Amino acid sequence: MSLRVLGIDPGLTRCGVGVVDVTSTRKASLVHYGVIRTPPEMPLEQRLLAIGTQLAELIDEHAPHAVALERVFAQHNLRTVMGTAQASGVAMHMAASRGLTVGLHTPSEVKAAVTGYGSAEKAQVGLMVAKILGLDDVPKPADAADALALAICHAWRGGVPTAASRAEAGSVQAGAAASGLLTPAQSAWRAAESAAKRRLGA
Repeated sequence: MSLRVLGIDPGLTRCGVGVVDVTSTRKASLVHYGVIRTPPEMPLEQRLLAIGTQLAELIDEHAPHAVALERVFAQHNLRTVMGTAQASGVAMHMAASRGLTVGLHTPSEVKAAVTGYGSAEKAQVGLMVAKILGLDDVPKPADAADALALAICHAWRGGVPTAASRAEAGSVQAGAAASGLLTPAQSAWRAAESAAKRRLGA
């Protein structure tokens, strides 16, 4: 049983996306990666619409079981963090509209998951993503590699958002968490993961 996760590295100008399949034994394989781009001169509402439309197309095409999103954190550049937050909101809306749970992960969580070191450089993350997925080259641009790292991190951390990350994802996600609702695919993957851990004595 594999869990398919769509990772999203949010941004207005460049929104990285990556889809991976991860088995209960943590073996990850590449499905898709790329970057959604919008020009700065385009009106904000049109940029957000373009991002949402392309994310919806990705979800419909690849049918992920869950979405992993980088958690927005404070930066000195207010304009940058606002754009990231706006793109994140569009991504969460697209996921929720299709009944998908959203896992929010900090950059340090993602780095620790794929490299073992929470302060790893971007280059190290890219190299480890390529190694984990069995790729000859590091996925480019870096936004795409970061999105793949998010997807891998999410699956390796259990495939279902934690209570805290669900609460941060908004009332729709929090309500689903309170009800304990998982999709059939997530439930099956969680059961397979638990069985694999028992076989390995984890």
